[in-house]
Amino acid sequence: MHISEGVLSAPVLVSGAILTVAGVAIGLKRVDNERLPQVAIFSAVFFTASLIHVPIGPGAAHLTLNGLCGILLGWMAFPAILVGLVFQALLFQFGGITTLGVNTFNMAFPAVTLALGLGRSVRSSRPAIRTVAEFVCGAGSVLLSGALTAVSLLATGEGFGAAAGVILVAHLPVMVVEGLLTVFIVEFVRRVRPEMLQIGSSRH
Repeated sequence: MHISEGVLSAPVLVSGAILTVAGVAIGLKRVDNERLPQVAIFSAVFFTASLIHVPIGPGAAHLTLNGLCGILLGWMAFPAILVGLVFQALLFQFGGITTLGVNTFNMAFPAVTLALGLGRSVRSSRPAIRTVAEFVCGAGSVLLSGALTAVSLLATGEGFGAAAGVILVAHLPVMVVEGLLTVFIVEFVRRVRPEMLQIGSSRH
């Protein structure tokens, strides 16, 4: 879901930058010495997962694990995803510097929103409830990120309508994979480091 340089209009780029700055500011307020290693780890997870991607017009389809970042980091997913995108842009030319704001918001906002909205269900003591919530966070984050990417392209011009549709459809199978991976990883974390599930909660 990286949108390349030179694609988006100035109003879309500026809007994305402003929204991302706000999200990163909120996230950084929650980062302290205890949480910094966790933010760094999941920034690396996001960076690595996104390296396997398939170019689709002005964007790309790939794993992101942004839903996982949302569950385990909450608002701190914003700075974590931003750092991952910066390194991807500088090292591999995925996305770009001018599109960092839009790309970060498109991937971080859905993850944070779903994770906070379903946080109580994710931390439920009932396996069935939390499994569904974890899957929805993982799969839903990809769906909403794809939708925001499509909206970003459509807001730039009608000529990107076909590309926006292709990007959204291409991420449908990725949704299922991300949902399953999110369930597996969160349940593993629940067994070995249950306190990590509290760091990303709305109380922090």
